[in-house]
Amino acid sequence: MAQLPAGIRFIISFSRDQWYRAFIFILTFLLYASFHLSRKPISIVKGELHKYCTAWDEADGRFSSQSSKSGSVAPRQLPDNETDCGWAPFDKNNYQQLLGALDYSFLCAYAVGMYLSGIIGERLPIRYYLTFGMLASGAFTALFGLGYFYNIHSFGFYVVTQVINGLVQTTGWPSVVTCLGNWFGKGRRGLIMGVWNSHTSVGNILGSLIAGYWVSTCWGLSFVVPGAIVAAMGIVCFLFLIEHPKDVRCSSTLLTHPKGSENGTNRLSLQKQILKTEKNRPLHPKGSENGTNRLSLQKQILKTEKNRSLDPEMQCLLLSDGKGSIHPNHVVILPGDGGSGTAAISFTGALKIPGVIEFSLCLLFAKLVSYTFLFWLPLYITNVDHLDAKKAGELSTLFDVGGIFGGILAGVISDRLEKRASTCGLMLLLAAPTLYIFSTISKMGFEATVAMLLLSGALVSGPYALITTAVSADLGTHRSLKGNAHALSTVTAIIDGTGSVGAALGPLLAGLLSPSGWSNVFYMLMFADACALLFLIRLIHKELSCPGSTTEDQVPFKEQ
Repeated sequence: MAQLPAGIRFIISFSRDQWYRAFIFILTFLLYASFHLSRKPISIVKGELHKYCTAWDEADGRFSSQSSKSGSVAPRQLPDNETDCGWAPFDKNNYQQLLGALDYSFLCAYAVGMYLSGIIGERLPIRYYLTFGMLASGAFTALFGLGYFYNIHSFGFYVVTQVINGLVQTTGWPSVVTCLGNWFGKGRRGLIMGVWNSHTSVGNILGSLIAGYWVSTCWGLSFVVPGAIVAAMGIVCFLFLIEHPKDVRCSSTLLTHPKGSENGTNRLSLQKQILKTEKNRPLHPKGSENGTNRLSLQKQILKTEKNRSLDPEMQCLLLSDGKGSIHPNHVVILPGDGGSGTAAISFTGALKIPGVIEFSLCLLFAKLVSYTFLFWLPLYITNVDHLDAKKAGELSTLFDVGGIFGGILAGVISDRLEKRASTCGLMLLLAAPTLYIFSTISKMGFEATVAMLLLSGALVSGPYALITTAVSADLGTHRSLKGNAHALSTVTAIIDGTGSVGAALGPLLAGLLSPSGWSNVFYMLMFADACALLFLIRLIHKELSCPGSTTEDQVPFKEQ
């Protein structure tokens, strides 16, 4: 019999479950990358919506004076849909406030919609919900670009388009995180989700390149093409997304949790001990005494199981000093559901999970920094390095390249140390001085800008990526939830929704502060970074005082 080709041997070396997981990993990666691809054009087009026309005015003045001496004047011709300084109404001196308002309208709607999205998403099939969101997002992204072709100069038109687009895009994040959480267990979650979360940077890079290709010639296509891509991916989602492994009869966990296997071993040991005791017990004429002894043994089993449900690491994380008893307020009571694990956790119940509020507030400030770069970095590069909109957009992608490595690095470190909060805290601590150095060194030349973009992207995006993926999944898929994806959707929506408030504030503050100098914008970013670190101090202290603890261990549940 002939030997199988190397390619076929490679294919059959993986199990059916592994191929399905790889497919879902890649599909959800591409789906959410397309969302970010559609968010990037507005930052690229800003340099085209408002052009610095001082140079034109001075050139026109010199040309007019020379022409007047020769007795003729030839005015510079402009396209019908443009003014001297760009696209009305963004051609005025208050253009930075207007552009900031566009960012704020999108991100504020996104923040508000995210809280509602988690609740709505619990009650609808993920595939239908996500498909609707992608089709609607594609339509409204393209609608913004149609303003160019139909010569629309109403500021209200662009604001309303951004608001609706922000609302429909909230369908994306809870859906893809829930789907990925269904397919992948807790083993190596930081690494897996760190690699997966690079879709954010990949989408930003592709969005920058696509938008930059048309920005100087026909900026309307910078929105229409990404909108078409998002809509097309929505159709792919409808045709191919598998919400849960059980839908195709695959196993629902990637790796068995070591603590779970340990508990199973101890439980088996107890059962063997009980059987041995029953076998060695002599027959007693009084059945009532045997019944009493048997009942006593059963109570001992229940007590042992109850004590085991909260392991030492978990107890330590819940206590301020590692001593004393567990406070009853730290235990979240979930409504009973007959053991099916399908009841949805309430909004207030999710907030009671230890760590949700702290990580949510940390993400608020971390996302403030990240989204300020996302929406204002190309314009900053245009001003500082004096590049055109296309080149500035291409250069800004280096920040996202650094973000890819930062997200993966944060996942690997947090998996190795089993300390999510400490990993985030370390990167935030290094990010603050890096931002200050960026504000000074980036003015020294092109090479310095490239280096600082890569470093800043890694340190800023690392904590953001870790919190929105691995941490959210840890908090939303505790073992006692029995795989309840509804809790994961709600927790994810709360954390990312709170972070989106910061994402809305960052670009708005940048628009207000940038007229007084870009240095003030960087001071604001450094202050936000310090605030993000501040909200993690308590969790970091608990992790360091309890070696081997994880974010999931902070979240004990008791089911009713």
